[in-house]
Amino acid sequence: MANKKSPAPKSWDKLWDEYSVLLKKWAQNFDTLQKTSSDVQAKYNEVLLKASNESSEKTIKEFHKNWQKAMNDAALEAFKQFDKNWQNVTNQSGMDQLKTYGELMDSFSKTWQKMWQK
Repeated sequence: MANKKSPAPKSWDKLWDEYSVLLKKWAQNFDTLQKTSSDVQAKYNEVLLKASNESSEKTIKEFHKNWQKAMNDAALEAFKQFDKNWQNVTNQSGMDQLKTYGELMDSFSKTWQKMWQK
């Protein structure tokens, strides 16, 4: 096994800082998603109430059909954007080191489990 030097503490600090920044961005995006989901549900309830009071059954069915299609299209686009953003995040500088560390920890965990099986 090759003798590798440990990374300088400064590089770990930089890596951790980059990770922290990305984690904060993710948390902000998640909060925004939750708020937007709540707003969409509230608006849907408002529209549905208005539609049920002022529309025929045929109009309500048409609205529901169109709403479902719009939500499916929006969700698909949101997941595509999430995937694109996730790929961008994982391709940023420093993420390779984090991936390597994760793979190393996974390998260690598997080895540990094999060693201690009875």
